[in-house]
Amino acid sequence: MSEVTRFDPAPSRLKYRVERMMLTPFYRLLLRVGLPFALTFGAASWWLSYEENREWIVLAYVDARAAIQERPEFMVELMAIDGADPSIDADIREIVPLDFPVSSFDLDLDQMRRTITGLDAVKSASLFVRQGGVLQVNVRKREPVVLWRTEAGLELLDREGVMTGPVAERAEHPDLPVIAGAGADQHVNEALRLVAAAGPLMHRLRGLERMGERRWDVVLDRGQRILLPETGAVRALERAIAMDQAVDMLARDIVAVDLRLRERPTLRMTQSALEDLWRIRQIEAGGN
Repeated sequence: MSEVTRFDPAPSRLKYRVERMMLTPFYRLLLRVGLPFALTFGAASWWLSYEENREWIVLAYVDARAAIQERPEFMVELMAIDGADPSIDADIREIVPLDFPVSSFDLDLDQMRRTITGLDAVKSASLFVRQGGVLQVNVRKREPVVLWRTEAGLELLDREGVMTGPVAERAEHPDLPVIAGAGADQHVNEALRLVAAAGPLMHRLRGLERMGERRWDVVLDRGQRILLPETGAVRALERAIAMDQAVDMLARDIVAVDLRLRERPTLRMTQSALEDLWRIRQIEAGGN
């Protein structure tokens, strides 16, 4: 009688190790996530290896983007500028040329703002797209406070000494004081304080001239000047005005009132006044 082979229910060593490995979280995650990802990545890489497939994706992206950006609600139809006079308005439209309609996605508002504020007459600007497809530009322009006379002509300056534009004739801005001299644009605020202090002489004031880039001369009509010191110019001018009001000093035949030395103010007389003075002294000396 032949021997019967019994079935051993115990797993083989290899099967046992595989089953134990499959029970670990890492390998379960690898089969559930890693293997599908690897297969997908491999298939996508193979598909993208063909140039026509890559071109198809680029064209599809461009078409989809254009379809979104060119929707009517994203199109800008015109530009509105507030806070600018006609000349500034024209300059802005010239340096920011836009071919309307244009998509709001194609507008670099920061670059446009920097371009606009690069204009001499513009102090600051803000830009945004408002409802109705309008590019709104709000401008804060520089306010000129003085006229600066240079060799090239007249320039308008604001309080910071920034040029806001040229002027053809003095008569275009009769209300603004005139300053001159190298470096005068760096001391506009001091010049305005001097103009304010010269109120009693305003009917005779012709302007201020910066001398040697260090100090000011007050220029009056009849060729008269008040020479001010480097420091304390406003107070020195107030002293000169007080002397004029006391003895009618500036009505006399003098060329300049030199106040550069506080302890020793000096009057410079005209040539005819000096000749008259010498003649009087000679007569007095002869009479004695």
